[in-house]
Amino acid sequence: MEKVSNVVIIGSGPAGYTAAIYASRAGLKPLLISGLEPGGQLTITTDVENYPGFEDPIQGPWLMEQMKKQAAVFGTNIINDYVKEVNFQEVPFIIKTEKEIFKSHSVVIATGAKAKWLNVSGEREFMGFGVSACATCDGFFFKNKRVAVVGGGNTAIEEALFLSNLCEKVFLIHRRQKLRAEKILQDRLNEKKNIEIIWNSEVKEVIGDNAKKCITGVKIYNNANQQLSTLNIEGFFVAIGHAPATDLFKKKLKMDDDGYIITSPDSTKTNIDGIFAAGDVTDKIYRQAVTAAGMGCMSAIEAEGFLSLKKII
Repeated sequence: MEKVSNVVIIGSGPAGYTAAIYASRAGLKPLLISGLEPGGQLTITTDVENYPGFEDPIQGPWLMEQMKKQAAVFGTNIINDYVKEVNFQEVPFIIKTEKEIFKSHSVVIATGAKAKWLNVSGEREFMGFGVSACATCDGFFFKNKRVAVVGGGNTAIEEALFLSNLCEKVFLIHRRQKLRAEKILQDRLNEKKNIEIIWNSEVKEVIGDNAKKCITGVKIYNNANQQLSTLNIEGFFVAIGHAPATDLFKKKLKMDDDGYIITSPDSTKTNIDGIFAAGDVTDKIYRQAVTAAGMGCMSAIEAEGFLSLKKII
C-alpha cells in the first residue's frame, strides 16, 4: 500500500521546525523537507538578541540546529531535498521533490522569504564580486575597506552595524530622510563614528572592473537636489527587505499582490482545506523568528484538528 503522510512540512526555518516539534509530539509523524537553505534566514544571522529564553545573544545557526535536533528527537523525519512542484487539487496532496514524490493528508508551507534586489545595472554582474545581500556571510572579505549598505529598516541597520566593526568606513544609503528601523538600532547607529548616512538617495548603478571582477563604486541619485554622483566603495550590501518564497504556490493558493499567502484571520488556514501557511510566507507585518515559531505551532495544532475532523487520525 502506498504510504501517505499525515502532514508534510515544506521548509525548515523557525516556523517549519516548530510545526514539526508540535506535530511530532501530537503523534502525527511529520515529514519535513528542508529546502535549499536549511534553517532559513537565521542561519546567516550572527547575534540573535530578541529570541525569548536567552540572557545573552545567541548565534542564529546554533538556534536553528537546536530546533532541528528537537524536532528529530520527537520523531520528525527530516529529509534534505527541495520541492519542485505541488498538486493541491488531488487528495491526498502530491509533493514532488528533486528526488521523490510524496503524498500527504495535510501540508504546512513554511518556505520563508528571500532577499530583494534593486535590479539596477551592474548588480547581477558583480554579485559575489563585491555585491552581496548578507553582511554576516561576506563582510569579512571587506575588512578595513570602504563599503555601502542600501536600506532603511532593521536589516539595513543591523548590516551596517556589523560591517562597522570590520570596515574602515560604512555608508548607509537611504531613499528617505527618516529611517524605519527600531529606535534601539538607530541609537547604536548614531554612536558609530565610521558610519555615514546618505539621505534621500537611490542607487542607480553598480560600477566596477569587469576584468578584475570587482566593484569600484555606485552611482547615486539624490532626490532632494536631483544630483547624480559616484560613491567610491569596494563592497556593496543590499538590505531592502525580503519577498516571500512562494513562487512554487502561485495560482495554486490565494495570495496578495506582494505574493504573501492569504490565511484566515487568527489562523494559518489557506483557501484550500488541509493546507496551512506559517511564518514569513504569510506574515508581512512582523517577520520575526518568534512570530514565525508561534505560527508554526498554530499550523501544527490546526493540522491535527483537520486530520481529526476528517477521521484520518
